[in-house]
Amino acid sequence: MLFHVRMDVNIPNDLDPEVRAETVAREKAYSQDLQRSGKWPHIWRIVGEYSNYSIFDVADNNELHDVLSALPLFPYMDIKVTPLATHPSDIAAG
Repeated sequence: MLFHVRMDVNIPNDLDPEVRAETVAREKAYSQDLQRSGKWPHIWRIVGEYSNYSIFDVADNNELHDVLSALPLFPYMDIKVTPLATHPSDIAAG
């Protein structure tokens, strides 16, 4: 299943700088592993924001929840999920 996900990151200003750096590094490693596995095939930064639009390709809602809740930055995120379906006019879907 494909999902469009918007993630807005809101790290508290008073978070210890070392904790912040370590969390961001773990986030990058985890997200890149998911990209390599094909579960996170697309990610785009939203200009001017600490946010992204992403496409996830996972088995179902439960797997997406597991993937998102395992993000190291998950406690600091507002996440909006939109399930996607094939459009009948998509020539590539043929």
